[in-house]
Amino acid sequence: MTYYLAPAAAGILFSALLLSQTQTGQQGQPRDAAKKGFPDPWAGKKRLLFLADTRTGYQHDYISHAMATIERLGRESGAYVTLFKTDTQLVTKQAISNGNAKTLNYFDAIFFASSGEGEMTAEQKADLLSFVHDDGKGLVAAHAANVAFRLTWPDFGVLLGGFMGSEYGITDQEILVEDPKFPGIDAFPGRFRFKDQFPILKEPYSRENVHVIMRLDPAKLDPSDPKTKLRPDHDFPIVYSKMYGKGRVFFSGFGHLEETWDDPRVQKMYLEAIKWAMGLTQADITPRPMPEQAAKN
Repeated sequence: MTYYLAPAAAGILFSALLLSQTQTGQQGQPRDAAKKGFPDPWAGKKRLLFLADTRTGYQHDYISHAMATIERLGRESGAYVTLFKTDTQLVTKQAISNGNAKTLNYFDAIFFASSGEGEMTAEQKADLLSFVHDDGKGLVAAHAANVAFRLTWPDFGVLLGGFMGSEYGITDQEILVEDPKFPGIDAFPGRFRFKDQFPILKEPYSRENVHVIMRLDPAKLDPSDPKTKLRPDHDFPIVYSKMYGKGRVFFSGFGHLEETWDDPRVQKMYLEAIKWAMGLTQADITPRPMPEQAAKN
């Protein structure tokens, strides 16, 4: 038998159903529970905030692919879940009124891929420093992250361990591994060549404050190149780790090219760096002086 509802009756029925749903919330939850929001889908998991604020600075083409790669590595390994932001709204410890927005208090580490001066307030900057220094959370910074804030925020350079003074072009470089024991670095041989764009660091970089993991081989660099002359000490680190107060910081210059993010060795390096920054693994990151032989080159 077929039943027919007149338009007016259908409207009344629809209104009643809508009212019932409003009172009970989605999935039959009581109204009070709906007001409190849905259960956290990532409860008990480590949480990574991937920051790529491209409103200022150079908009690197790699960022979208890096986001997808870092998110996939976390899901497949079960080590963490990733939330993406291309602005800095969540870089705060203060409550955010709109919607289901999280704050820094929700996260265990930040993956930082911005390269501009940004638009953060002084309060946001203080909260970011406190997130690492006081809360003991992690920061993993990729490629040109050491360009960010170098004109306006010196404390970020202290947090990160140094700013970029310049960079080489996209070329094959000879790379030396100084610490093969750092998590994930066993994916690389002790010496290898890699095509990417690598930085040349300036202050506040110092080996007294960071633990160098990889560096460019100074013997393979052109000594007449003005960029090479920026480091008369022949120290060209491209991967390092450090402590910042209670928190852990990891920087890697790898990542300008999309194909870099497809390299299994690079993927393992970043995955293990994130786990280390979150405190899931341990490593000796005692700062060490420049190797003697390299200093003579």
